[in-house]
Amino acid sequence: MRWKASTLALLVSTSLMVPTLFAAQTTDNVAPEAATGLTKQNLVEGKEWMIASANPYASEAGAKMLRKGGNAIDAMVATQLVLGLVEPQSSGIGGGAFLVYWDGKQQELTTFDGRETAPLEVTPQLFQDDKGQPLKFYDAVVGGRSVGTPGTIKLMWDTHQKLGKLDWKALFEPAIELATNGFTVSPRLAKLVDNDQEFLQRSPAAKTYFFNQDGSPIKAGQQLKNPDYAKTLQVISEQGAKAFYQGKIAQDIVNTVRNETSNPGVLNLIDFTAYQVKEREPVCAPYRQYSICGMGPPSSGALTLGQIMGVLSHYPISSMGKDNVQSWRLLGDASRLAFADRGKYMADSDYVPMPTQGLLDSNYLEKRAELLKGKEALTKTSAGSPPWSHAKNYALDEAIELPSTSHLSIVDRDRNVVSITTTIENGFGSRLMVGGFLLNNELTDFSFRSQVDGVPIANRIEPGKRPRSSMAPTIVMENNKPYMAIGSPGGSQIIGYVAKTLVAHLDWGLNLQQAIDLPNMNNRFGAFEIEKDTTAEVWVPKLEKLGFTIQVKELNSGVQAIKLQGNSLVGAADPRREGKVIAQ
Repeated sequence: MRWKASTLALLVSTSLMVPTLFAAQTTDNVAPEAATGLTKQNLVEGKEWMIASANPYASEAGAKMLRKGGNAIDAMVATQLVLGLVEPQSSGIGGGAFLVYWDGKQQELTTFDGRETAPLEVTPQLFQDDKGQPLKFYDAVVGGRSVGTPGTIKLMWDTHQKLGKLDWKALFEPAIELATNGFTVSPRLAKLVDNDQEFLQRSPAAKTYFFNQDGSPIKAGQQLKNPDYAKTLQVISEQGAKAFYQGKIAQDIVNTVRNETSNPGVLNLIDFTAYQVKEREPVCAPYRQYSICGMGPPSSGALTLGQIMGVLSHYPISSMGKDNVQSWRLLGDASRLAFADRGKYMADSDYVPMPTQGLLDSNYLEKRAELLKGKEALTKTSAGSPPWSHAKNYALDEAIELPSTSHLSIVDRDRNVVSITTTIENGFGSRLMVGGFLLNNELTDFSFRSQVDGVPIANRIEPGKRPRSSMAPTIVMENNKPYMAIGSPGGSQIIGYVAKTLVAHLDWGLNLQQAIDLPNMNNRFGAFEIEKDTTAEVWVPKLEKLGFTIQVKELNSGVQAIKLQGNSLVGAADPRREGKVIAQ
């Protein structure tokens, strides 16, 4: 399940033969330099190792393992455990994750799928009312109905057993100490709790934890302890993954999910017993002299990102530059085309036949690129017909993914590289809390409908199936070596955040921090999304003139990126969140 560097080199050599087919339009130049009103972040340089995560406490936990001689996997485990404590709304041991890993010694790239699975008792009607119509999103999310079998602990355990250096128990020490002695509530966590009071207070355990005795939500700067989480971690540190999947913790999760009064779910102990992390081949797409590699199905991240970049490779984006409205037109409509394919074809390929290779076929992407030859926005987009040996007709998906999640990138002394995106799905997940941690609502990443007019939807819910994801942990390769580790939270907007950052750096020559800081502009389903309160708003009338519908909104990315530059490392964190890069 691993790709040698020589295989990646073949992909890139093929991409270099792709001609630039279409001339650029160079009109309406304007220069949005960076998103404004953000926390200032600076590039960080290092020589030996580097970690970039979404929270200073978490980055410091990973750095502590690296200082002790641990490797990237050790640091990943320690960082994730702390993230689940200090930004519980985004990820944690009640959720799942995708890991892209470069083995510096073996010179191999692989991926590990720790995505949640649907309980074996689910039916196609799980998210439908008694008339067969889809439930409203939050009616499905809040409570036990939306909870899938968590995969994060098993992912950490399995990868550490294979690849870790330090003792398993030592990796838990920073999180246990913080949970026991307390940590300072960040402004972001306090704000999100305040905004989610209605749902969080439905769960007695969540209400007790996130609200003070007078009923007020926790405040920024407040010290918060989580002794229940410390106890949970202590047991897992001593007994390994079996403590989570075979013992009292699993039983407590099942009881909470099934006995939740207003919206019970169907998770059972057999789902924990059956859960497996899957090592899968990476999906790699050539772009210029690079190979952009990431997580394949059940994630749509690498495929959709690869399609966007593959279409853009037919245009002189580099010479057009970031200050040309046509650059953004191309990026936006390339994304729309990729999302049209995503909605029809992409799902858990263990359950649904998928044209994975066809979606990245060079001839197919050239034909898709031809659709962008004009100067105006596409009037409509639809899924294409990628080459496929056993074609099957699917209806369009209706799944909703709201922005949450977390990402971390790590490079260690031996140049092992970790790019991992981790989530409990929606902010605060299902809002159910067990043992000091929140449970995911990952099942709402499935389509609420199973079919349309008798035509099945690829991403329909089925027993044991993994819901489609947009998480896009990425390792960019150049000359058979890792060039960059990158990823972001943000629901289905993740793909656009990563694409924008890659184009800004690889094509427009911005350094990593400048590329991340550049205002976010996404187009997934037809409306061009422009980051609110940024200089990108200057594009609104120009994009409208091209025929786009515009939505000005918060686009709260959380990109964490590390570039391997000769013998040195350069890292950057997204100023839209509370990330921190630490290096030595």
